[in-house]
Amino acid sequence: MREVAVVSFAQSPSVRREIDLNEVEMLMPILRQAVERSGIAKREIGFTVSGSCDYLAGQPFSFVSALDAVGAWPPIVESHLEMDGAWALYEAWVKIQTGEVDSALVYAFGKSSMGDLPEVLTLQLDPYYLAPLWPDAISLAALQARAFLEATGRTEGDLAAVAVRSRRDARANPMAQVKGDFDAAKLLAEPYLVSPLRKHDCPPISDGCAAVVLAAGDLARRAAKRPAWIRGIDHRVEPHALGVRDLARSPSTEEAGRRAGVGRGKVDVAELHAPFTHQELILCDALGLADDVTVSPSGGALAANPMMVAGLIRIGEAASRVLDGEAERAVAHATSGPCLQQNLVCVLEAK
Repeated sequence: MREVAVVSFAQSPSVRREIDLNEVEMLMPILRQAVERSGIAKREIGFTVSGSCDYLAGQPFSFVSALDAVGAWPPIVESHLEMDGAWALYEAWVKIQTGEVDSALVYAFGKSSMGDLPEVLTLQLDPYYLAPLWPDAISLAALQARAFLEATGRTEGDLAAVAVRSRRDARANPMAQVKGDFDAAKLLAEPYLVSPLRKHDCPPISDGCAAVVLAAGDLARRAAKRPAWIRGIDHRVEPHALGVRDLARSPSTEEAGRRAGVGRGKVDVAELHAPFTHQELILCDALGLADDVTVSPSGGALAANPMMVAGLIRIGEAASRVLDGEAERAVAHATSGPCLQQNLVCVLEAK
């Protein structure tokens, strides 16, 4: 296996509604920052890959127009996934493993504000049994939350504690959207959106973008003083039908974490893509994280959740902790689909 590392990361501030910039205008400064921070000349980057969703943009092949942000020269080898950018990073990692290229630019973008996001997400459900019922994303998450609380004995107070910590930690993150000091007792006095979930249990609707540069071996060592080496990466998927899954657990995260090697050493930081409070607890259990692990110090998806971007941000945030010397070993997680259906785990190390 070739050694591959994250050598730079850049992201835009996540906002409730970006009305002044289109996707290309959002991406241009972020791509420039990622490339400049990488120390690798743009013409030397061998592969470019993106993650986005045409349903959010409201037009087919929206990623083609977004390529304007990359630039017309020099010519590039390019690919796209109709997925969160974390899976685009996985494709870039595989591309580098083949030996065809030594570096890659990975980016993702999403403007969730342009439609009714909870209903847009219904379109990813099983088209025969679930989608015709038109359940929104929050209602499905509430089913999972109820199953989790009843299976584990956890309480709504435990969920509120996750929200309080996430938004508190987000105060140190200039890119976060929802941040501040919250009182758990006051949060629990708020009405339900869909029982047992209240507003604080759910992610904000966010517009944003992010980019990462990967490099192999000696190129990574030349480009970064302290590369964030990808020592393990894997993704797994669970059945499309919710009725055949144990919603109180995340077996696909368990397996992806095992294959990525989460348990092979001490984890300092874990950036978890948990859009709902109960999902963070499910993911911590699935990955076997110890109590002393710092979980989502950026605030996570509860503080900013740009669709198709939030998973890539988790990898970027985890890598940044390694690049900056704050962590020796970090874990990043990304999810896609209803109720943690599809999950990716990435282990990053300083050595």
